[in-house]
Amino acid sequence: MSKKYQLYALGNALVDTEIEVSDSDLDLHGINKGVMTLVDERRQAELTAGLSEHLTLSKRACGGSAANTAIALAQFGSRAFFSCNVGDDDNGQFYLEDLAANGIDHCGSSGRDIGTTGRCLVMVTPDAERTMNSYLGVSDQLDESNIDFTALAASEYLYIEGYLVTSEKSRAAVAQAREFAIANGVRIALSLSDPGIVAGFGEQLREMAGSQIDLLFCNAAEAMQWTQTGALEAALEQLQREVKSFAVTNGGSGATVYDGFNNHHCAGQAVTAIDTNGAGDMFAGAYLHALANGYSAPKAGYFANVAASCVVSQYGPRLHSAEYQPLLQALEA
Repeated sequence: MSKKYQLYALGNALVDTEIEVSDSDLDLHGINKGVMTLVDERRQAELTAGLSEHLTLSKRACGGSAANTAIALAQFGSRAFFSCNVGDDDNGQFYLEDLAANGIDHCGSSGRDIGTTGRCLVMVTPDAERTMNSYLGVSDQLDESNIDFTALAASEYLYIEGYLVTSEKSRAAVAQAREFAIANGVRIALSLSDPGIVAGFGEQLREMAGSQIDLLFCNAAEAMQWTQTGALEAALEQLQREVKSFAVTNGGSGATVYDGFNNHHCAGQAVTAIDTNGAGDMFAGAYLHALANGYSAPKAGYFANVAASCVVSQYGPRLHSAEYQPLLQALEA
């Protein structure tokens, strides 16, 4: 760990509320299952009111994909910095305090935007699938002023959340951060985030990512959508030609990681999943922590699978603080 931060993450700042719903609830409210859908403030308020009788599964928490990854990495013992944009409201103050409580340095001390902090309604069905409706609020106004270039230069990886592609301002900020990172020897990691994002914003996503992707995170569906292939094996072959390394998750079947030389299959862990929210984020955080500490890609993939299997076996996208350290034993197995 030669640099101050192992990860500099860019992502949407969303305060998460997670509830339990049925498939019929999703149908009743016209919600597309299994993907993230952007909604306006009015639509989210309508959904929240319409589903108000449902059980809340987890406490209010600072969320967003990149934030979850950064927190996982930090809880395992590495250091992370997170750049985002929050509003001058109670949720914004809560968000920054929750980041700090989880060991994350952030850009929020330089000021907050006038407006509403983003919120995400996470709906979990009995099959453990997560469906998200997100109101970005001021998060989609992320720009150069939210980037701490000193912290970025002091980082091993710039981690880009694919969800940022939906905002023109955010895409421009990512481009500036990416170019600065490459010029300063910081590697680029990209998470594709969601199959719907890849399907709806594929061209913009490739433009935002640029020509150098040192490490790509995605699931099987995202990999096939990204490569426009109909089979996972074909997608993996194409990814080898496009990126320097990758980790492609595939639920209970495990993950395939590519270290720049060979593919390695990392077996999945036998667990009963009750909530898949945050599984990919946890995988990425654990994987990056292992790489930062000198472990091989196969060992990092194994460790990341162990961590992801723990998070899907309970509600919420993160583990309790005391649950992280015992998992580090998997790196010594």
